[in-house]
Amino acid sequence: MTSYVIEADGGSRGNPGPAGYGAVVMDASDGQVLAEAAEAIGVTTNNVAEYRGLIAGLQAVLRLGGDGAPVAVRMDSKLVIEQMAGRWKIKNEGLRPLAMEAGALVRRLRVTEWTWIPRERNKHADRLANEAMDAAAKGLTWKTTGTTHPEAQAEPPAAAGQPPTGAAQPSLAEAGQPPTAGGPPPSPRTPRPTAPPPVAQQTDVLDIGAISELSAPTASTAAAQQRTAKAPAKGTGWAPPTRVATSLLLLRHGETPLSVERRFSGRGDAELTPNGLAQAAAAAERLSREPYRLDVIVSSPLKRARQTAEAVARRTGLEVEVDEDLRELDFGDWEGHTFTEVQRRWPAELSAWLADPETAPPGGESFATVARRVQAAGERLVERYEGKTVLAISHVTPIKMLLRLALMAPLESLYRMHLDVACLSLIEYYADGPAVVKSFNDTSHLRR
Repeated sequence: MTSYVIEADGGSRGNPGPAGYGAVVMDASDGQVLAEAAEAIGVTTNNVAEYRGLIAGLQAVLRLGGDGAPVAVRMDSKLVIEQMAGRWKIKNEGLRPLAMEAGALVRRLRVTEWTWIPRERNKHADRLANEAMDAAAKGLTWKTTGTTHPEAQAEPPAAAGQPPTGAAQPSLAEAGQPPTAGGPPPSPRTPRPTAPPPVAQQTDVLDIGAISELSAPTASTAAAQQRTAKAPAKGTGWAPPTRVATSLLLLRHGETPLSVERRFSGRGDAELTPNGLAQAAAAAERLSREPYRLDVIVSSPLKRARQTAEAVARRTGLEVEVDEDLRELDFGDWEGHTFTEVQRRWPAELSAWLADPETAPPGGESFATVARRVQAAGERLVERYEGKTVLAISHVTPIKMLLRLALMAPLESLYRMHLDVACLSLIEYYADGPAVVKSFNDTSHLRR
């Protein structure tokens, strides 16, 4: 039985930025190249691109008839190698689906080694990844010539605004964000160290760069359309959304007595203060005007959220739906206490809670638990109301969860966000691409 060696790599010019992967499969006995794969995969991160390179290499072995064959995997990504070997945990949930996909392929083979190699020993796969990205930047599709030195070859020109044949589109699982049409050219690939950093310094944190929006082309005049039709078609490698975005507006409830005193406020059913009611009315007035055209209002079951939702419902004439999964985190024994009080009474528990999203307050629930139910709620809303504008009235933790999921950020990012009472944030979801965060903690309606 043939034994195989997979060398794979991936890169992102910007991290996140225009990305691609490369993979080469060789005969372990003589080093003969048996297969090559490379592809530009849209805008995403180095880590996602590296996982995609691994997956492409595993798939190539299976296409060669390598079911059950011994395989050695070598990459210059310490993170991918250590995670696939089971020595490191996968903390970034955005990478988990890719690791699971790779794991399913591994189970059909017999991987005998997971080896980190320095970048200078991974030049073949690195070159393939860069060729794919270079080809995409020119509106071409990378295509192997069947030699050990493939070149990017031109496909027939694509229609204006459409990707070249075979161009990859970013999937929801690997969501980076689409580039703005006509944006700056890609920057050089982000350099990586040639030696592995100490294990203690390795992280699984997804880099979040600036979000740019890919909009559908605006209507043009007949003359402009004719000029475009006559001009040679020029593929960009990027396509506009194929469907109308599903817009999820996230409104935090108005002020309560507990928020004024900066007390933990979770499952307790506090009501809005008079100022909180005024904040809800201001948000309602804003959301009843252009450019907002609400189709659906969904609320947490807790009273402070329901009161805020009802203010919007009165202005828009919509009914309020209730989703239990949009409720706030249960702070358990800490409910109603200030941070200082909790620090004095539960110092060890508070330290553990701040250090680990899997840790719950005494008698409460952890951020990780909330993440699962909020993610389910978000997916239900996007699926049920595809192409519509949904207003979800909720609380600090669920709103932060939805935002960090859209950004593919780790759970720890919750500690880096701040949301004011009655603030508005917006996420747009595309069926053929990533979620895009378009606004965050907007309180302009409260300053009138």
